Amino acid sequence: MQNSEAMALSAALLAAAGELTQRIHEGVVARGFEELRPAHGFAFARLSWDGATVTDLAAHLGVTKQAASQLVDELVRKGYAERRPHPGDARARLVVMTERGWACARAAEESAADAVRPWVDRLGERKARALLEQLLAVAPNGPIRPAW
Repeated sequence: MQNSEAMALSAALLAAAGELTQRIHEGVVARGFEELRPAHGFAFARLSWDGATVTDLAAHLGVTKQAASQLVDELVRKGYAERRPHPGDARARLVVMTERGWACARAAEESAADAVRPWVDRLGERKARALLEQLLAVAPNGPIRPAW
């Protein structure tokens, strides 16, 4: 692949990711979760794996522990997450999603389905599934993080 093609591929993937983030966020807001930002959704992506410590969340988001702690404080204050004792480390706290957090995650999942529907319509079901498989082959484990 030539440099210009690599740049075009990079730009297309970044544009698709940006559009997808915006459309999911708009869908979440339309479903009644107005007080959240896209960064909260990226945090939910990590918290949904049975919770996380602030340190885990900071690594996932690519931010400092202080920034992750502030984000967690905000999620707790808004009722989307809570801190619990960590089952394997008495010094740590586990951040888990509340029912309100899970409701928001379900709204994001519905919004994601709405956001990719035009892509599936344009590409067809078979090519859309192939695109998913190809993207998973090059980026199988994330992390899914915002472009701060």
